[in-house]
Amino acid sequence: MGVSGSGKSTVAAMVAEQLGWDFAEGDSMHPQSNVDKMHAGTPLTDDDRWPWLDVVASWIRGHLADGTPGVVTCSALKRSYRDVLRAPGVVFVHVAGSSDLIGDRMSQRSGHFMPASLLASQLATLELPEDDEVHITVAADRTPDEESAEVVERLALQPNPRG
Repeated sequence: MGVSGSGKSTVAAMVAEQLGWDFAEGDSMHPQSNVDKMHAGTPLTDDDRWPWLDVVASWIRGHLADGTPGVVTCSALKRSYRDVLRAPGVVFVHVAGSSDLIGDRMSQRSGHFMPASLLASQLATLELPEDDEVHITVAADRTPDEESAEVVERLALQPNPRG
């Protein structure tokens, strides 16, 4: 979880690869109307997000029901959004960085529908995970290798790459 540009997709994909787990990019689950809205520089509303969060939650619940471990990215900026995704066995990994760091990353990337102009609205929406939420926070100011290794270590997970 985290704002766009924090590196959550890169870190999540690396964690999934290290563990041999399924990986899903939550951004690819957005309906086209949300993608169009963000691409145009318009922040999403809660009404825009609820159907998308339901799709992400369905992916999570399907994996839990099947006993298939997985990693899925989702901004999950508000506690109410995380409440939709929360389930026994779900751990939120908040990839957190300064607005300057994330803004620099967003301005350098290409091919993503989220413009850097929406970073301020994401940061304004972000509600940090609270102590009663199962989560860890990882600093986004290091290499993705270091960040993903920290996730695996802090969650005491066993690397098991697919061969």
